[in-house]
Amino acid sequence: MDYKQLGNTGLLVSRLCFGSLTISPLQANLPIKKGSEIIKYAYSKGINFIDTAELYDNYEYIKEVLKYINRKEFIIATKSYSHSRKTAKESLNKALKGLNTDYIDVFLLHEQEGENTIRGHYEAVNFFMEAKKKGIIRAFGISTHKIQAVKDSMKFDEIEVIHPIVNKTGLGIQDGSIDEMIDALESAYNKGKGIYSMKPLGGGHLIKNAEEAFNFVRNLSFLHSIAVGIQSEEEVDADISLISTGSVPNNIKNKIDKKERRLHIADWCIGCNKCVEKCNHGGIIVTNGKADTVKDKCIFCGYCAKACPDFCIKVI
Repeated sequence: MDYKQLGNTGLLVSRLCFGSLTISPLQANLPIKKGSEIIKYAYSKGINFIDTAELYDNYEYIKEVLKYINRKEFIIATKSYSHSRKTAKESLNKALKGLNTDYIDVFLLHEQEGENTIRGHYEAVNFFMEAKKKGIIRAFGISTHKIQAVKDSMKFDEIEVIHPIVNKTGLGIQDGSIDEMIDALESAYNKGKGIYSMKPLGGGHLIKNAEEAFNFVRNLSFLHSIAVGIQSEEEVDADISLISTGSVPNNIKNKIDKKERRLHIADWCIGCNKCVEKCNHGGIIVTNGKADTVKDKCIFCGYCAKACPDFCIKVI
């Protein structure tokens, strides 16, 4: 496994980041023991970087892992929608308690859209800067699906890390093309920002051409790490092979379930529209009184599931 410094943060991260959304209640909803075993296996193979979020509700998996590994050698990035000092304090304390750790390596504001949203969350930013001075967080940044947020992040010295969508087709980028995203990220990289990307396989849409899609992001020199959703030990092996060689041996391919992900909407859905309001991709609509997927826009993030008051939605 190769490692890179995450921009100017001083954090040494593996080129492959364990994307933990896929094991969480929003998606596979694996038992804590099973999910933690997969993370431990990834760590044993050299993956020292994991991405999570308050929204994912999966701190317990990582907490279990930390009982068995060296915390100082494991880089944890988490995210929240904190907008005030109060909500930032609550989110940070929830992460510290949920993970049973004294510090968070990277704390991100979740789904930032640009300068206006960043400034609208600035009370939270100031709180996180205070936490950083105390050593409670080691680096601060944003996650985003928008090119504008990448561009605007360069106006803020506080933002050290960017977690953007990057894939061959630009699936999930809300305000432009993949070429425009690349241009913005190269500029951010040259400013010393740490960059670890998400959705290299477009949430599963590009799985049939996984090697081609993964090699596209693998060859982008400005990416310090690539977060990939992982649900099994076999996927750990496949992704490590991809990041190391650009291909997956047939014996590993044969072990992986090639089933495409889909959004399952239960029969009891009443079409309340909460999921539509939550999705910024236009990936879900309500027709004939029930939610339905817009197949070419849904990136299977599962965020709509969290917004559903009746637990109708799940990524499977």
